[in-house]
Amino acid sequence: MVTTRTPSTSALPSVPVGERYTLAQARRIALAAQGLHRPRPDGPVTMRHVQKVIDQVGLLQIDSVNVLARAHQVPLFSRLGPYDPALLDRAASRSPRRLMESWAHVASYVPPATYQLLEWRRRADRARLGGTQVDGVPLRESPVLDEVRTVVAERGPITSQEAHALFAERFPRPTGDWGWNWTVAKSALEYLFFAGDVAVAGRTAAFERLYDLTERVLPPAVAALPVPDDEEATRRLVEISARAHGIGTLRCLADYFRLSTAAAGRAVRALVEDGVLVPAAVTGWDREVYRHVDARLPRRATGAALLSPFDPLVFERRRVEELFGLRYRIEIYVPAAQRRWGYYVLPFLLGDAIEALVDLKAARATGRLVVQAAHRAPGARDRPGAPSDGEVALALAAELALVARWKGLDEVTFGTDGIGGDLMDALTRAVGAPADVEAAGIEA
Repeated sequence: MVTTRTPSTSALPSVPVGERYTLAQARRIALAAQGLHRPRPDGPVTMRHVQKVIDQVGLLQIDSVNVLARAHQVPLFSRLGPYDPALLDRAASRSPRRLMESWAHVASYVPPATYQLLEWRRRADRARLGGTQVDGVPLRESPVLDEVRTVVAERGPITSQEAHALFAERFPRPTGDWGWNWTVAKSALEYLFFAGDVAVAGRTAAFERLYDLTERVLPPAVAALPVPDDEEATRRLVEISARAHGIGTLRCLADYFRLSTAAAGRAVRALVEDGVLVPAAVTGWDREVYRHVDARLPRRATGAALLSPFDPLVFERRRVEELFGLRYRIEIYVPAAQRRWGYYVLPFLLGDAIEALVDLKAARATGRLVVQAAHRAPGARDRPGAPSDGEVALALAAELALVARWKGLDEVTFGTDGIGGDLMDALTRAVGAPADVEAAGIEA
C-alpha cells in the first residue's frame, strides 16, 4: 500500500519512509527534486533565483552547441523562465564565484565547494594526461609547461589564442591533421586546467575559456577549507546527486558525477547507514532505489517546460526511459537522412509527462524561432488521461512564445527543410491562434 500526505501551503510533505512508490509518484519526486513540478516563479529573475536552481540541481552541463542557446543556459530558463544570461556569466566570472568549471558530469559548472570535492579526479588526470607529447617530450616534463604557467601568473586571465601568440614562433600551429589541432599553448593550458593548477576565470563572447591561476579563481573562503579525502569526497558527491534526483538507482546516483559504481556503492551504503538515503522500491523497476531523506512528493505536477538535451533531468538516458517511457537520444551526430526526431531536439515536459519532442533553431539574423520538427512523444497518446494533440500543441505554443521572448526573437515560424512530425499541423494552428493559447489557461 502506498501512502501520501496532503501538502501544506508552506512546504511539500516528506515522503513516507519504507514505502513502495508507483512510477507516477517516482516521477513527481524526481520533478520536485529538480524544481520542475510547478509553474515558474512570477516576476523578474534575480541572482537569488539562479542560486536556488544551482543549489537544487548541483551542476550545469556545458556544451558548445548554440543552435538555440548554450546548453548550460537552458536549464535555468526551464525552471525560471526568461532571464538575463548575464546572471549566469556573473556567477561564473565574477568574484566571489558561485560557479566554477570542472569535469563533473563531463564538462560542467559546479559550485566552488563541489569543485573541491573533485580533487581526486584532477589528481588522476595529472597522471593520465601527463604523458601527452609536446615536441617529443612528455607534457609533465616539458619546460614549456612552466613557461605557460608563468604566462598565466603574469597575464591571466588569458585565452589560449593569446597564450599561443607568445609561443607561435617556437611552436607553430599544427596543420593538416584531422582533429582539434590544438596548439602547444592550448595543450599546456588544458593539462594545467585538468590538473587543477589553473582554472577557468570566465568565457569570452566567443565562448573561449579565460585561464587564470586556481588560487585567484577559487573563492578564498572555500580555498581555506581542508580538501576532504577521496572517500568523504565521493560520499558528498553522491549525496548531492541523491538530493538532485530525489529518488534513483545506484546507476543514477553514480552517473551524475560520472563516478564508478563501486565507489558510488560504498558511498550509498554509508549514506544509508547515516539515514541520508532510504532504500525504497518503485513498481516496475527490478532493482533497489534510494530516496534522499529530504525528498518531497507533491500531489500533482503542474509545470510545463522545454528541456535541453543536456538538462540534469534527462541526461541519464536509461533513467528517462524508466521514468517517462521515452527512449531519447540526441541526433546531432546522426546523418540527416537517418534522424528520427531532428537535429537539436528538446523534450517538452507537461505536468508529469514528456508529451512532445521539438526540434528548434534560433535564426538570429532574421529574428525567428524556427520549429524544424514537432512530434508527440512515443506512447504519449496511449497513456490513460493523456492530453489531446490540440491541448499539447496549445501548451507547447505558449512555451515557444516564452522561448522566443527570452531569446529576443520576434516570431515563431516553421521550417520546410526539417523532418516535420505528427504534431506539426496542430502546433502550426496553435501558434497561429495566440488568443486560444491565452484562453487555454496553460500553466507555463
